[in-house]
Amino acid sequence: MSLRLYFLLLGITAATVVTAQGSWRRDNKEPSPASYHSDDNDWTTWFNVDHPGGRGDYEQLDAIRFYYRARVCETPRAIEARTTEWVPARETGEVVHADPTVGFWCLNEEQGPGRNCSNYAVRFLCPKENIVKIEGTTWGPWSDWSECPALCGQVGVQLRTRNCQWDSMPCSGPKVEGKDCNGPKCPETDCSLQCVMGKVNAWCDTCMCEEHILLGSVRSAGGLTAEGATILRTGRLLTLSDHNGHFRIPGICPDGNTTLTFILQGHANLSVIVPHSAEHTSVLSVQLKRTEKLHVLSNPESKARREGQTTAFCCKVAGSPQPDKYQWFHNNSVLEKQSESILVLRNLSSEQAGEYHCRASGPAGAIKTKPATLKVLDRDEPSCNTKPESHLIRLPHDCYQNSTDSFYYDVGKCPSSACVGQLDNGIRCKDKVTYCCGVQKMEERQLTCQGYQLPTMVVTECGCQKCVDTKSIVHGRAIAADNGEPMRFGHVFMNGVRISRTGYKGTFSIQVPPDTERLVLTFMDNMQKFVNTTKVLPFNIKGGAVYHEIKLLRKKAPVTISSTEMNTLELGEVEDQEAMVQIQIPPNSFYTEKGEVFQGNVNASVTFLDPRDISTAAAAQSDLNFVGDEGDTLPLRTYGMFSVDFRSEENNEPLNAGEVKVFLDSAQVKMSEHLHIMKLWSLNPDTGLWEEEGSLQVEKKRRGKREERTFLIGNMEIRERRLFNLDVPENRRCYVKVRAFRSERFMPSEQVQGVVVSLINMEPTAGYSTNPRAWGRFDSVITGPNGACLPAFCDAQKADAYTAYVMANLGGEELEAVASSPKLNPNLVGVPQPYLGKMNYRRSDHEDPRVKKTAFSINVAKPSPNTAEEGNGPVYTFEKLKECEEAPFSASHFRFSRVEGDRYDYNTVPFNEDDPMSWTEDYLSWWPKPMEYRACYVKVKLSAPHEINVRSRNMGGTHPKTVGQLYGLRDTRSIRDREPTVSAVCVEFKCSGMLYDQERVDRTLVKVIPQGSCKRDHVNAELQEYLVNHLPLAVNNDTNEFTMLAPLDPLGHNYGIYTVTDQDPRTAKEIALGRCFDGTSDGTSRVMKSNEGIALSFTCGDKEATQQSVFQTQQGPQSQRVTSGEGRQNRRRQRANGPSSSRKRSTRNPTGSRVKATS
Repeated sequence: MSLRLYFLLLGITAATVVTAQGSWRRDNKEPSPASYHSDDNDWTTWFNVDHPGGRGDYEQLDAIRFYYRARVCETPRAIEARTTEWVPARETGEVVHADPTVGFWCLNEEQGPGRNCSNYAVRFLCPKENIVKIEGTTWGPWSDWSECPALCGQVGVQLRTRNCQWDSMPCSGPKVEGKDCNGPKCPETDCSLQCVMGKVNAWCDTCMCEEHILLGSVRSAGGLTAEGATILRTGRLLTLSDHNGHFRIPGICPDGNTTLTFILQGHANLSVIVPHSAEHTSVLSVQLKRTEKLHVLSNPESKARREGQTTAFCCKVAGSPQPDKYQWFHNNSVLEKQSESILVLRNLSSEQAGEYHCRASGPAGAIKTKPATLKVLDRDEPSCNTKPESHLIRLPHDCYQNSTDSFYYDVGKCPSSACVGQLDNGIRCKDKVTYCCGVQKMEERQLTCQGYQLPTMVVTECGCQKCVDTKSIVHGRAIAADNGEPMRFGHVFMNGVRISRTGYKGTFSIQVPPDTERLVLTFMDNMQKFVNTTKVLPFNIKGGAVYHEIKLLRKKAPVTISSTEMNTLELGEVEDQEAMVQIQIPPNSFYTEKGEVFQGNVNASVTFLDPRDISTAAAAQSDLNFVGDEGDTLPLRTYGMFSVDFRSEENNEPLNAGEVKVFLDSAQVKMSEHLHIMKLWSLNPDTGLWEEEGSLQVEKKRRGKREERTFLIGNMEIRERRLFNLDVPENRRCYVKVRAFRSERFMPSEQVQGVVVSLINMEPTAGYSTNPRAWGRFDSVITGPNGACLPAFCDAQKADAYTAYVMANLGGEELEAVASSPKLNPNLVGVPQPYLGKMNYRRSDHEDPRVKKTAFSINVAKPSPNTAEEGNGPVYTFEKLKECEEAPFSASHFRFSRVEGDRYDYNTVPFNEDDPMSWTEDYLSWWPKPMEYRACYVKVKLSAPHEINVRSRNMGGTHPKTVGQLYGLRDTRSIRDREPTVSAVCVEFKCSGMLYDQERVDRTLVKVIPQGSCKRDHVNAELQEYLVNHLPLAVNNDTNEFTMLAPLDPLGHNYGIYTVTDQDPRTAKEIALGRCFDGTSDGTSRVMKSNEGIALSFTCGDKEATQQSVFQTQQGPQSQRVTSGEGRQNRRRQRANGPSSSRKRSTRNPTGSRVKATS
């Protein structure tokens, strides 16, 4: 009989007993090892000859035989493994391997991130006749049966034991046996409590053991001693812990049933069961955890319903302890008799429309959710306005429309607002299917251009339909704040779980999990160069990608201090100025993470973010918000952040510290009212919110022999949190309205979504003696279809009390603000006079034209209710956030614009790449599948004395529904190389592939046409061979252009074709363009390399295609331009020759937002 067959007869499988090379995994579900035992086989004792250090845990049979020669048979039939904690291998969730003829092994590299193998022991199944009998391995006599532990009227188990009489070898067989027994008859008494140990106390609520003493210690979060912890049993106070965290309680029964509750301010209550013990004295060690403040996991969702229907709103709040009270509010009025986390509204009427929010409260504080909007429609009221809104798109440079006297055409659009669709009867927090207003009908129009007809799809009717599924992406780079050095191969954590890593250049990309309300990420550096940084990153909840540049502070070099001496560390990073903060650590204040007092030298690294240096503002951690007593999320104004890292000099073990004093120089606090409200805060890395650690008191201290100074002094403990902040709550708050545009024409249809707009709140200047470069707060928001509202500090009494710097960034590209010199134009800025003058608007290059034009400063003057021109933006009071968010385009706002590149995109079916929900189901859609965007580029080299405009004309090639029909046009101007007569261009074309119905492939017919007198003189040989081998082959009789049926495969730089697929169209284009500029399939460049990775080559004549670029011409008549042709030309040339050219050529859709129709 074969060995394998014998195993099968025994029922031995690879779940818990592996008979051949195999692995245990958590999803294996097999019988227990006991089922494999038979009369012919027996298990050996357990062996553990290795530990999981190094590469892993290896329990090899040869090694076991070396140490225990006679205790394993020659050919074991099976093997079983468990950890030293008696957990079977199949239940550990670890990847392990076993073979009864080789042994057992577990590799650390095969486990999950941050995990190593457990310490395993193994035993083998051997035939009984092969087990070596060793004389003297005999058992002693059995003990007497123990007393029956059963309570009255219950059944228990009596035990007896025996001892092995062999010292060096274990005996075979059980050491303990048990048998059932019945408890005594229950006595007739008023107290029904029965005690396993001791006797019932006078209150008949617990058992007392007079001869037993419980000794113990309580540690706070981080392992520090917990003085004054309250210890309760059944709600009655027993004792308090002393100054060392120790306690002594006589009379506690160690019966395994007694529960003690430990309470300490700032910590979550903890209930502990006193373990079973037969000794007269028991020892109990308790480790408390910090109270987890309430925070919102899920806000109620906005909904649309008809009269008579039912809806539900839910708020999901977490904390420790959990909230015990919920309140619901309708338009800020409390709803009586609504005290659950779910609000159900039945038989809806129009009076119930409006905003709803929830407030949860409990021992861990209070928190309010964001409001959700309920829209209630009449039973017969249309869910969407069927008439499209006006939406202008820009036409190609050779398609001027005489009828409208412009290069623009109205194609209409449908607002992507929620509507009432076909709902089921279920009451859910989140609708199973969401419905949005979208395109119901489109019709094709033919526009007459110079020498050709241009088809365009115009929206004629809107309707309610299922919303387009979207995904939100956050990507960017993590770099040093001082010199841009990337954080290479760092970890990105969310809620304590690693979700991503940074690349070699510090890049990262994260898909935002569904239902995420607040994206809090922590960036941790493996190389320990940078401070661990927690950021709250805004993202587009409607889908799409948002780019963030994460600025990291470089970790301060450690200094060595003695734990037995008084140590003072001074914090301040501005040269020639006094330190802002001092940290004083008394002797013997350091503890290990186990709570033991540390003695020895300490490597102390304290990194300070100094607000007197404005360059550090972008490196500020989190978003400087906290939750107030009533549950409102409120802003803080910082006077400095510091990150601490204490480690043992000997073994680099992390250390905590207690009784640390913090001194803030009061001379650095320029607003006297802040002196009495200054507090010390620590950052919760999971929620990104700051939590109060304590207040600071004003004291005078002598510094040196003569100088006496005033400090704000507070106490703190450095435990599991290592980032602290000196802040004051600030209630003078406003919002600033900002919009971003594709060009300096500032048209409503050319607004750009997904732009990260940031605002730095500066120290007050007028009326206060201060350093004008100091900052107090840093905020970022994302522009939507109606711009963005930035929180800022403001003042009603002094217009110039608070100032702010505002900047905008899109995919790493800095947008330009409107000029303030040599002449300020209020119409271009977007704010009328005299309010604009009151705010003292200044672009960053106002005094020095060499400075970048990418920011502006303003006085954040709170609008006066008595001044009409100040009641329409751009600054709104804190209570008018909704008015700011919904402000019409005609309301005042500040503006940014992209530096317009020499490229133009036209789609027959309009689509706004900033808004994935604007995608329309149509065979002629440029992007046939939402959330899977494939960008394709062909690289063309041109030999000509001038830069050349190159067009790609993209038509249906092989699909019967689209053959001969236009998908779109792409115009791009070439970039000159170092050689004066050579330039190159990366031209986008529509990728081949499935159309929106996903039923049939279309090979796009692509024409690459240089504009001017050009002749094709070379086609990449590998590209030509591919096209010949993948029929049909397009005809190329015209040497002035190149025609191909676009390849289905992502070819690469050897062919001169560059293809990238991503969940965001802009990201796909950026990556593909970077590779095309570089001429490689995996690199990236901002400088065009005209001799690398070329697909086509053309030689062009001396005559330039146009006197102006097509992109200047299409701006319309000279009187309509907002910048001169010369200025635009200079900017283009700077971008073509400078290192940032690729960034300025970042992808975008010039056609503006989602297109809908008018005739």
